[in-house]
Amino acid sequence: MLGDEQVIDRLSTARGRSADVAARQLVELRRDTPGVLGELGLATLQAWQAFSENRGRGRGDVDVAVLFTDLVGFSSWALESGDEPAIELLRAVSEAIEPPIIERRGEIVKRLGDGLMAAFWDASSATDAAFTARERASAIEVQGYVPRLRTGIHIGRPRKIGGDYFGVDVNIAARLAEAAEPDEILVSGRTLEALDPAAVISTERRFAAEGAPPDLSAHAVRQPG
Repeated sequence: MLGDEQVIDRLSTARGRSADVAARQLVELRRDTPGVLGELGLATLQAWQAFSENRGRGRGDVDVAVLFTDLVGFSSWALESGDEPAIELLRAVSEAIEPPIIERRGEIVKRLGDGLMAAFWDASSATDAAFTARERASAIEVQGYVPRLRTGIHIGRPRKIGGDYFGVDVNIAARLAEAAEPDEILVSGRTLEALDPAAVISTERRFAAEGAPPDLSAHAVRQPG
């Protein structure tokens, strides 16, 4: 469960080790050819999701807000800039976006190349973390590259097996992130219903994606003011 001692220990250990995290992320992005960075990140979700569906069908017992982030244009920039700037950038992004997640009792489930997956107890905590993460990331610049996040959030009842969450609700959150524009936070209709109407301004977006229910609505959200 979110907040159990294992999760707390794991998150606590992850703090202050962003250099190691960045190095691992860079390795994950590599193809077999040395010096060439590949597109993994959210693209790996298709094969991973098919595997997860086979491992554990059914739903979980509690609502979980699943969040995915992705860095826009990172792979192309990293190819031109090289490994050292890419590691520096990933380290800075980790230091910027992970604390807002942890501070809101979020669990960093996995890092996917230049993105991550996190889980929260409620939709408000997830969207608050997303707003803060986006703002903190936008203050970073490495060799002319300013990180721009795409974020997707969906609340549902994914099944938890070990340290991972599985099921269609995870897939929906990932698809929302893929569909988001640069700097956009895209949430499902169910997520929007769980938010305080006074806390966000929403704009409905057309949305259709493989593996997502055909009647799923998507909404870009921003803070008032």
